[in-house]
Amino acid sequence: MSQQPLPLIRRPRRNRLFPSLRDMVQETWLRPSDFIQPLFVRAGTGDPEPIASMPGQFRWTLDGLLHQAEDLCASGVRGIALFPQVAADLKDTQGSYSSRDEAWPLRVIEAIRREVPDLLVIADVALDPYTSHGHDGILDASGHVDNDQTVHALSRLAVLQAQAGAQIVAPSDMMDGRILAIRKALDSNALSSTGVMAYSAKFASSYYGPFRDAVGSATAAGTCYLDKRTYQLNPANAREALVETMLDEQEGADILMVKPAGLYLDIIARVRQSTLLPLAAYQISGEYAQIHAAAERGWLDLEKARDESLIAIKRAGADIILTYFAGDVAKMLQTKGFR
Repeated sequence: MSQQPLPLIRRPRRNRLFPSLRDMVQETWLRPSDFIQPLFVRAGTGDPEPIASMPGQFRWTLDGLLHQAEDLCASGVRGIALFPQVAADLKDTQGSYSSRDEAWPLRVIEAIRREVPDLLVIADVALDPYTSHGHDGILDASGHVDNDQTVHALSRLAVLQAQAGAQIVAPSDMMDGRILAIRKALDSNALSSTGVMAYSAKFASSYYGPFRDAVGSATAAGTCYLDKRTYQLNPANAREALVETMLDEQEGADILMVKPAGLYLDIIARVRQSTLLPLAAYQISGEYAQIHAAAERGWLDLEKARDESLIAIKRAGADIILTYFAGDVAKMLQTKGFR
């Protein structure tokens, strides 16, 4: 027996029936220019070192890094974020190598600016690659990170990075007052055109392990599960994240950031509603690694899971996405168009 059609005036499925129409009404798109590619760099020469916990990612020496930077620029990625792996004999409890004029990560910045001038270079302002204990700051006598001493060291590092050519410095430490201190240090050294991308809402996540392996801070600390809860945000706290982003905006940040991204979409959305500044989100190493691990076991389609994760971050309100997928997605978008 035939059935009568339901008496529906609104049928939302009509806008989903044809690919062309789905494209017309799609609300969120990915573009190559949305992405920043984080890159790990080491001193010396030789082939890139694969990072076991991050398939497809490497620690590059300068020659390979330059080729990678050129390739990313050609794919439409507009910026890279650099993270150095510093040898153990250059580390100490103060992270003092970070403040040396001759430090090799500064020469890397200079080389990229010279050889790939169209690519934005974002320098990580942090001490954990340089400290023997793996923390993001200088420890006091009781073993806690000393906020103000650390801020002075970070300000010095940011000035050196900007003098080497970094167009944006990105403090990732979560110390109180470091955005204002860095802004003042840059301006007083005739570097007022250098931008500050603040890791404003950086949570004490359990998903940072592969990154700490990649930069060697896990080796320094003896574990990739180093406890940083005295300075990174409690994952349970949303209002506190809004306080941090508000302070960074008041102190002169040019771009705010939420990190991690995928587990904190609600934070991205709330920060987006509270500021007119550009908002970045960092899809971190653990998020990247878990998608790869599930895909390797055949549990997920790598490309579809990757793209869905990035669309979710963009949909939540991020203008800029730092992701280890940046180069691959940009090349895909060049071939297949926006998604």
